[in-house]
Amino acid sequence: MAFELLTVGQMAQADALTIAGGTPGITLMHNAGRAVAQAITARWAPRQTVILCGPGNNGGDGWVVASALHALGWPVRVASMVPVDALKGDARLAADAWGAEYAQHDPQQPAWQMLDMTCLDGAELVVDALFGAGLSKPLEGLPAEVLSRAHARGLSIVAVDVPSGVWGDTGEATGAVPCELTVTFFRKKPGHMLMPGRALCGKVVVADIGIQPEVLTSLDVRVWDNCPCAWRTVWPHREEAGHKYHRGHAVIWGGPIMTGAPRLSARAAARVGAGLTTVCVPQSAWPVYASTLTSIMVHPVAGEGATQWQAGLKTLLDTARLTAALIGPGAAGGTHPVGVKALVLTMLASGLPVVLDADALSVFRDDPALLFAAIAGHGRPVVMTPHEGEFARLFPASVIDPIEGKLERTRRAAQLSGAIVLLKGADTVVAAPDGRAMVNAHAPSTLATAGSGDVLAGLIVGLLAQGMPAWQATCAAVWLHGDAAHVFGPGLIADDLPEQIPQVLRRLAEQISHC
Repeated sequence: MAFELLTVGQMAQADALTIAGGTPGITLMHNAGRAVAQAITARWAPRQTVILCGPGNNGGDGWVVASALHALGWPVRVASMVPVDALKGDARLAADAWGAEYAQHDPQQPAWQMLDMTCLDGAELVVDALFGAGLSKPLEGLPAEVLSRAHARGLSIVAVDVPSGVWGDTGEATGAVPCELTVTFFRKKPGHMLMPGRALCGKVVVADIGIQPEVLTSLDVRVWDNCPCAWRTVWPHREEAGHKYHRGHAVIWGGPIMTGAPRLSARAAARVGAGLTTVCVPQSAWPVYASTLTSIMVHPVAGEGATQWQAGLKTLLDTARLTAALIGPGAAGGTHPVGVKALVLTMLASGLPVVLDADALSVFRDDPALLFAAIAGHGRPVVMTPHEGEFARLFPASVIDPIEGKLERTRRAAQLSGAIVLLKGADTVVAAPDGRAMVNAHAPSTLATAGSGDVLAGLIVGLLAQGMPAWQATCAAVWLHGDAAHVFGPGLIADDLPEQIPQVLRRLAEQISHC
């Protein structure tokens, strides 16, 4: 299963390496156009189709689509942004081949027309071959107007590579319209995965056009589509003779008031396989936790102030056989931020892999450098799981420009903080300080519910407790989180998510076996 995501530049390199290896560029163009035609005929019966062709190789693909559909008996028209005489290279060869073919069948009619507002007349299907993923400026003028009119008329639109106006490296879009189908080649690009580009692409088909996977070794790929095949080799497997301590011991700080969030995290950690899970809580809150958690241990710490809680947490961290820790869900409820800071810093001094979520991030809004220094001195993996609001508090516009794409912002945040950064959303990105990043599209909108993030944090600490490497553990947790929501379906609340994990793990075992 292909899960690498290639930048526009890397895809151009893949093309160039293939051509240098002996495959003519026109062959790649023919393969691309025929793949688009095949995807179209698999979805629709013959209908009046207009191909909108741009001035470059994306337009060249469109001319081949026209030839392929015409050969199958489809009624096809081509509208070109530029005269055929202005085309160069392989695009000119493809256009000339279409013109010659069309003349053989209908010499009385022109093979193409210039792009204008009449080109959609009578059309039922539109193929957008205007601009590919390399466009890095807003789609404006006549091309944008024609596509906008096609969308307004409710016409089915198929994009070649990406919808025109979507930036292949970032998913940003200006002037693009929604498509029902996008056909891209060899590998997806980040723009197919990141919002709003992902929502505009519709169904994405990745077609084989003759580029061999071996070219990937020359491309320094650093971004992947989050799927089990990407982390299956480090997925924790249980030993037949193992016991609970072999599966790790996760500890979670539980605040005194917002008690639901830590309990959700604890159940998720246990469900995903941690051998033991302990919630460390103030003595006053112990009855609430202990009365609702059965297989989860509840460790009380004496006192009613942050200083005493810090001492109790430190004692637990120093004495128990723990393998990973989580703080943040519900941590600041009723507690002064300074107290939560002290608890976070205590965990970061423990020598354990640590997950920082929610309140554990927000309390450092006035002094992110203090948090980053503690992470740097920690020497063990740290995972931060902000949503966009929390991200902006730690990485204000003066540090990371919010105009930058989500992928680049997350990667820069990981580099600056020294932590694995999981920037949540419909297009969650997980980045490591060394530049590796995973983009997740396996998450339904039903996850937009209170407590969902607490479950995600629990899944991460549960996998870390079992010894899974931090970046892969975070990516796996994101995928499991989304799959649990897919399994449950509509009506989801956060309480439902941990209970879906057993079924999700069974589904995962099946998927991993096919990687």
